Amino acid sequence: MSTPDAAGLPEYDYRDLGLVAGLEIHQQLDTATKLFCDCPTERRDPEVSVRSFTRYLHPTRSELGELDDAAVEESRVDREFEYLAFDSTCLVEEDDEPPHRLDAEALSVTLEIAQLLDMDVVDQANVMRKIVVDGSNTSGFQRSTLVATDGQIQTSDGPVGVTDMLLEEESAARIEEHEDGVTYGLDRLGIPLVEIGTAPDINTPEQAREAAERIGMLLRSTGHVKRGLGTIRQDVNVSIADGARIEMKGVQSLEDIEALVAFEAHRQVRLVEIAEELADRDAEVGEPQDVTEVFADTDSGVIAGASRVTAVPLYGFEGLVGAEIQPDRRLGTEFSDHAKRNGAGGIFHTDELPAYGVTEAEVAALAEAVGAGEGDAVALVAASHEVAEQAIDAVAERAKTALDGVPEETRGANDDGTSRYLRPLPGAARMYPETDVPPVEPDPTEVERPELLTEKIVRYQEEYGLDAGLAEQVAYGRRMTLFERAVDSGVDATLAAGTLESTTTELRRDDVPVENLADDHYLAVLELVTGGELAKEGVGEVLTVLAEDPSLSAEEAVEAAGLAGVEESEVREAVAEVVERNAEQVEEQGMGAFSALMGEAMGALRGKADGEVVSEALREEIGKRS
Repeated sequence: MSTPDAAGLPEYDYRDLGLVAGLEIHQQLDTATKLFCDCPTERRDPEVSVRSFTRYLHPTRSELGELDDAAVEESRVDREFEYLAFDSTCLVEEDDEPPHRLDAEALSVTLEIAQLLDMDVVDQANVMRKIVVDGSNTSGFQRSTLVATDGQIQTSDGPVGVTDMLLEEESAARIEEHEDGVTYGLDRLGIPLVEIGTAPDINTPEQAREAAERIGMLLRSTGHVKRGLGTIRQDVNVSIADGARIEMKGVQSLEDIEALVAFEAHRQVRLVEIAEELADRDAEVGEPQDVTEVFADTDSGVIAGASRVTAVPLYGFEGLVGAEIQPDRRLGTEFSDHAKRNGAGGIFHTDELPAYGVTEAEVAALAEAVGAGEGDAVALVAASHEVAEQAIDAVAERAKTALDGVPEETRGANDDGTSRYLRPLPGAARMYPETDVPPVEPDPTEVERPELLTEKIVRYQEEYGLDAGLAEQVAYGRRMTLFERAVDSGVDATLAAGTLESTTTELRRDDVPVENLADDHYLAVLELVTGGELAKEGVGEVLTVLAEDPSLSAEEAVEAAGLAGVEESEVREAVAEVVERNAEQVEEQGMGAFSALMGEAMGALRGKADGEVVSEALREEIGKRS
């Protein structure tokens, strides 16, 4: 199978490349409280934080005395982490109190997901600690527990195994990165999260997207997962036969997965080709050196502003440091990623010099200083003393891996489908038991298999008479569970569906702050219509009032909108006035004038009366005059 790519990638046969991919889906659960404390799971605006505190984090050894490579690299940069606390923040979130027992609601939802993925639930779930020193958890580790294994989903290219599902606590939200460290918000820390890992059964970019979409549908079928940007993230593991396993983190959108897999396969192909060319040239990486004196009188603003300039000779690399490996990304960009990871702003290299204020004479002096000749390249870093030394060492190490081809690593997904270096792949040395939380024995018989969204679409059509399009909108929409609550309470299904999907969309387009509307707001307004206290034509106006002042009750919003119900006699009086004003049209057209006058009558009543009542009165009034 081959996939043409709009970005100009070659048309690869991915099976011939030996493409292998797997997914890790991270989905926040919509539970009342967090995983190990009783704090709410609602997100907060950083502006309403009530205080903050700071921490420094360092890697710890596993039970076997080992240090994880990713944690060690993270700790090399000394950073201060600030945490924003809210009025709901507790001692567990601050890591000043041991975690409570595993949340029962979160475990129940996880068991529902296990059923949909055809997974085997473990006999005993034990909570583990996973070392994390990027500041995203106040404790320096994330708590995680294996709940189920050995599942499977179906795709058009065949089955994809689901190896495991873990129930974890979500990390703190990154608010701001600054020179001294990172600021995090504690509102997100501890929200229950499931991590679903597939087997490496995916062989094409299209299959990767299809598998992610299938898992996403199954998750939403529970009705107990959070929706919106940042509530679901996909990590994608990719390799080709001659490459290496790469983990790409933080894929926010399902639409991005296909491009990311295709771009990564291409990157690995190019790195393998570059390694082969370097081998033909007998290329090697020299020792980093201090070349500050070479640029003592430079006109380059970036270099002149640095206290130290370091360089590494790359023998046999000429022309290859600037070789493109992904759109707008080159081998030199990979080197630069590693320099940035160590605090530098990036690198310069001789495949792109002279430029940026660096003269041809300075390039020649640089080559002489480090012993580089024809066919060679030089990479340099300009920064403070400490950063320049650390960054050039990191560049040299990355250049050495280029001789071998594709290094295993964790990468971050970019918006354009490309990726950037983040850190080494984590290992098992970062996992060890959590001693503060007792194990639990999950019982899958205590939960029922949820109805799939695809099954709901059929049921909504057959049971409620919704058309196929509206049924699909409701089933896949964010308010599916609210729709079912409304219908169960006696609200007309078509009214509920139209309000939650069409009316809400229209209000949002009109810049009404619908994000202020809670489920109870919708339900109360719909129940007023069902009880005859509000015409369905007035629903949009009442929701607008509630969105602008959520503290009002639905009844108060009706009053504020001027939509208090009218008596039937008032409806007939208003209709009679409309017909009287249009007597000549009624005399000429008879019932043919109905449509035009109906709109005028509804406008005169401003949504105070139900359309069916107005329609009946108008027909009677026209009938009297024709």
